[in-house]
Amino acid sequence: MGKIITFANQKGGVGKTTTCINVATYMALMDKKVLVLDLDPQGNATTGVGIEKNKNLKTIYELIDGNCEFDEVVQQSIVDNLFVIPSTQDLSGVEVELVQIPNREKVLKKILDEIRDSYDFIFIDCPPSLGLITVNALTASDSVIIPIQCEFFALEGLTQLMNTIRLIKYHLNPDLDIEGVVMTMKEKRYNLTNQVSNEVIKFFNKKVYVTTIPRNVRLAEAPSHGLPIALYDSNSKGAEAYLSLTEEILKRLGVPYKKISRVKKII
Repeated sequence: MGKIITFANQKGGVGKTTTCINVATYMALMDKKVLVLDLDPQGNATTGVGIEKNKNLKTIYELIDGNCEFDEVVQQSIVDNLFVIPSTQDLSGVEVELVQIPNREKVLKKILDEIRDSYDFIFIDCPPSLGLITVNALTASDSVIIPIQCEFFALEGLTQLMNTIRLIKYHLNPDLDIEGVVMTMKEKRYNLTNQVSNEVIKFFNKKVYVTTIPRNVRLAEAPSHGLPIALYDSNSKGAEAYLSLTEEILKRLGVPYKKISRVKKII
């Protein structure tokens, strides 16, 4: 049975999508079959792995709306073993439509329960909010990975996110767990960065991954080329960090994986 992991944080700009697509890419390169479900109307996870948006593209919106089947929506990305259910701005209106549906919090769970056995991992990239879309993602998931930017304001709203997770665990998904917390955009030379890191570790304890993601120009450039960092610049500090994070996630899960080079050019 495939493991479903949601990447969530209601604060935007914390590296949530970047973490989702790059961990997914490295897992795929390690011979894991991975599905990325883009639940953000901005569709950054879609374009970040080379899926071109056009008027003929069927998206998660049509799947939730019941207008098409899973096989019509899923797309092969530019990476072998990595598949995507794309998203576009059309998804913006889905929360209004979900309100009228019985068991509206479990619409996504029903869809994913039917296909989860076909993948090793299903990653859900959430919008930067705690609305009904994110509630659906957390209800459908086994666990959640929380990316946190190493800045003071990143700590604001963390209590709200944790409260949402607790409520979903109590009312909708008792098996939901925090898979881990990853510190992103880290500048080790700044005292504030270290202070924020210490506060996060104090709050989440062993749930915080040892691997941190540095602020890295190549990492920031990659999405504009429609490439994950492994394909854009596998020698960069950002690529090295995400490879290390992927290995750490798999080790914690006790999942064997194929070792790949940190510096070998993929393309």
